[in-house]
Amino acid sequence: MRFHDTVELFRFHRGKYASSKGDDYGAFHIPGPCGRELLVIASSGDQEIPWEHVSVSLHNRCPNWEEMCYIKSLFWDDEETVMQLHPSKSKWINNHPYCLHLWKPTQETIPLPPDIAVGDKKLGTL
Repeated sequence: MRFHDTVELFRFHRGKYASSKGDDYGAFHIPGPCGRELLVIASSGDQEIPWEHVSVSLHNRCPNWEEMCYIKSLFWDDEETVMQLHPSKSKWINNHPYCLHLWKPTQETIPLPPDIAVGDKKLGTL
C-alpha cells in the first residue's frame, strides 16, 4: 500500500485517530470527487493482521462507486487488485451504517474470474 502525497494533506494529527506523516496507517478527511468529504481510515497490515485495509464513510449515505474508485487510487497503484467483501451473514459487523471497506491480503494474490465472466472486451469500455 502506498499513500499518495495528496493524502498527507488530510491526515488527522490530533485526537484518537492521530498519526504522523510517513506512518502506514491513519485517519483522513479527504475531499471526494463528488463534492463530499470522505472519512477514511487506513492501515497497511502486519504479521498479526496481514491485510491492507481502507474504510470509507460519509455521515448520511454509503460511498458510491466513483468515490470508492477515487480512494482506491489514493492508496493503491492502478494495477493492484483490491476487493470489497460480502461475508456470510453470521460474520457481519456493522459499526457504522454508511461505511464501505477495501481490502488487499498481503501474503497472497486475490484470485480473479476469467475476463469473459465479467464482460466482453470486444465491446469496449463505456
